[in-house]
Amino acid sequence: MSVKNNQAKKADTNKEAGIALLLQSDLSDTRIHFTGIKGTGMAALVEICRYRGARISGSDVAERFYTDEVLERLGITPALFSSDNIGSDIDLLVYSSAYKPDVNPELIAASEAGIPMLLYTEALGALSRASYSCGIAGVHGKTTTTGITGMLLKSLELPVQVLAGSIIPGFAENGAGGSCTLNRGSRFFVAETCEYRRHFMSFCPKKIILTGVESDHQDYYPTYESIRGAFVDYCLLLPEGGELIYCADDPGACQTVSIVKQKRGDIVYTPYGFNAEGAYRLSLGKTEEGRQYFSLSLFDKEFYIRIPGKHTVLNAGAACALTLSLYAENTGQTGALSNAEKKALSEKLAAGYASFTGAKRRSEIIGSLYSKLGKHILIMDDYAHHPTALKTTIAGLRSFYPDRYIIVDFMSHTYTRTASLLDGFASSFSSADEVILHKIYASARETYDGSVSGKTLYEKVRLNHKKVSYFEEPSDALDYLSGRFEKTAGDILFITMGAGDNWKLGRLLIETLSDVRKKS
Repeated sequence: MSVKNNQAKKADTNKEAGIALLLQSDLSDTRIHFTGIKGTGMAALVEICRYRGARISGSDVAERFYTDEVLERLGITPALFSSDNIGSDIDLLVYSSAYKPDVNPELIAASEAGIPMLLYTEALGALSRASYSCGIAGVHGKTTTTGITGMLLKSLELPVQVLAGSIIPGFAENGAGGSCTLNRGSRFFVAETCEYRRHFMSFCPKKIILTGVESDHQDYYPTYESIRGAFVDYCLLLPEGGELIYCADDPGACQTVSIVKQKRGDIVYTPYGFNAEGAYRLSLGKTEEGRQYFSLSLFDKEFYIRIPGKHTVLNAGAACALTLSLYAENTGQTGALSNAEKKALSEKLAAGYASFTGAKRRSEIIGSLYSKLGKHILIMDDYAHHPTALKTTIAGLRSFYPDRYIIVDFMSHTYTRTASLLDGFASSFSSADEVILHKIYASARETYDGSVSGKTLYEKVRLNHKKVSYFEEPSDALDYLSGRFEKTAGDILFITMGAGDNWKLGRLLIETLSDVRKKS
């Protein structure tokens, strides 16, 4: 056997050893090192493994991320990347896909030492095999749906671990800060699962929520059919009797389910949405006092959620469907709910919905202040980076804040996404009063070909919106916005949106304007 084949066989053996470790519900005798520990998914996985007893170490770059606060609460201080971090007492190394095994010094050292190594997605997949697991998937709404599901499961006191793609304030124990995970037992495991590069194919779901399917990640999925095919394959991972909970209002989700149905008649299909038939048909109620009311056909009760938008209500419907399905699994219930059970459950669900206050970088309020003339300025941040997410999020904010002057600051992420969805982006800002745009936030996974730029997007948006400005760097807009806040009549909502680094502008505005108020 060649040296190369020997190395491949050794790597496969080490991977199997790492998977075997994570299949154990008790990790108290296990030390795990995380390379790239500050990544959102990685930090969440750290919380899951710590809950199961593992001893944790990790490394990353020096730059501070919002996940640092999660790690600090766990007593973990990341080291900088170095082969010196790889000791003989490490049982398993988990690494982010952002780092290559033949480049990162820790991964090279671990490989040479024969330490089992797993990609984040492989580690998540191994954990999913150890529990009754459910995956939340879709191009939009995964994090919010996961967060709401966690709060509902928490309200029903089910034995579950939930892993979200961002910090959820309601997941925190004792009201401290926030957490990416909810840890209330390990019989059930609910996780946000990512479609990029088919990462979710490592997961082992018994149930899946499918929020929506449309073109995205064009650097990997050049056509709509290619990304839809990935979601089809993910759904086909469901075992006999597994459940596919899908949005009946989303064309892509419905097309995906239609294809899956042709291949699998042994799956339970549960629709939710305003166009759904059955228990999870939604009706939209009034919006008032920071609450969006809605109802589900299963219950004779109106619920409310504190996050704006029709799309958030859809996420709430999906969360309810999965929560009640797991409740039935936990209690052994097979028939319809009695009226008494419905009433008791509806009260607990209502409490769960009301306790959800959002997720980090999802319509997150980061500060508020008053102008010299007494106008209230609310500053928010949101991760929306796809035309559909932008449009629905801004429309939701308009319904929540109908009288505010809404300024959206958007930074597009990746050249391929911008080029492929240019017309969609151009028409995404109709509910905003004003739009500010910047250069495209590049990704290391693509090469710039010169075909599209931030100014290309600016020219397109100008054709659809009457008030658009362009500043190459987010910080370049600081002086303009400071003056705009003083000149605009009435209260203001300023929101940074996108997967770039323009979120820093909101913080900079708060600091700058607060300093001005102090001096004046």
